[in-house]
Amino acid sequence: MVAVVHTLREQVAWACRILALEGYADLTLGHVSARGPDGEIWIKRKGVALDEVEPEDVIAIDDTDAVLHLETVLHTGVYAARADVGAVVHGHPPHGTALASTGGELSLLTHDAVLFADGLPRFDDPDLIVDAEQGERVAAALGTHRALLLNNHGVLVVGKDVPWAVLAAVTLERAAQLQAIASALGEPRPIEPTVALQLLPVKYRDEFVAEYWAAWQRRVARAGGGIDGDRA
Repeated sequence: MVAVVHTLREQVAWACRILALEGYADLTLGHVSARGPDGEIWIKRKGVALDEVEPEDVIAIDDTDAVLHLETVLHTGVYAARADVGAVVHGHPPHGTALASTGGELSLLTHDAVLFADGLPRFDDPDLIVDAEQGERVAAALGTHRALLLNNHGVLVVGKDVPWAVLAAVTLERAAQLQAIASALGEPRPIEPTVALQLLPVKYRDEFVAEYWAAWQRRVARAGGGIDGDRA
């Protein structure tokens, strides 16, 4: 099978559809953005749900006629601070948001949690992030990590490109869900941090992410949610 090469706008649209299927659906809230090699940033527009985003709903962040999400500064703040980031996800998935609303931390209980073995920081202000100064503080709280819990609010996840950001977002939600289940079943037994850090590059590789991305697209298409032009 020949791989289909998508534009950045199409990738963002697919990311939104995938994240909706993986627990990030929340009315018209939540957004994904991507930064191209020319530095231009594309983001899901305000007013559409994740599971209905088409490429035309992915807009240039500097388009003065576009209607942007209130928390677009979450994205611009991170891009300004992190040259290594090519995509940003913000959403309110149930388990990640629940974890962010407690004093608990993500434990290294599963291979999913291993993706965050270098730490999962928090941003302690539960307010909406709507101005540049707040966006800068969120980026500072994220630091060099791949995800951030926004206290009483949701999650912020980044990746070097769109598929990696989606993988991190989906994996964070699954890790939080499995931790909730494990905690109800018995005494949690975390993986040793040094072991988790050794496992990280073995478990998470570019070739695996490409496989997962293709599998997600097939799954979304089977559910009838592929973007126009790519429907099964």
